[in-house]
Formats: sequence, structure tokens, C-alpha cells
Amino acid sequence: MKRNVGTLDRGLRIAAGLILIGLSLSGTIGLWGWIGLVPLATGVLRVCPGYSLLGISSCKAKG
Repeated sequence: MKRNVGTLDRGLRIAAGLILIGLSLSGTIGLWGWIGLVPLATGVLRVCPGYSLLGISSCKAKG
């Protein structure tokens, strides 16, 4: 799949995912905090299926 998640977007997704998972593990929030796996995965893989469906890319244009 073509990358469509840029550097800043990637960092924010990874941070948000880790924070949600951490809060869930600490018991601060419930099990729904495991939804943080979604932004974590899209940040690590640099591919967002939602962006693909909408034709969006936060990557810098080449050239």
C-alpha cells in the first residue's frame, strides 16, 4: 500500500496510541483505551485506510 501518513501526523498518531494504551493499562480509563492500537498501527505502518478511501495524504509532495 502507498504511504499516506506524513511525519507530523505519524508522530501524533503514535503518541496518541501509546497514551491511550498506557492509560488503559494503568486502569485510568477502561478497556476502550485499547482503541489506541488503531492510531498506533496507522502511525507505525504509515498507511491510513480512511485516508485512502477519502483520497487524502499528509505526506509531503515529491518533486
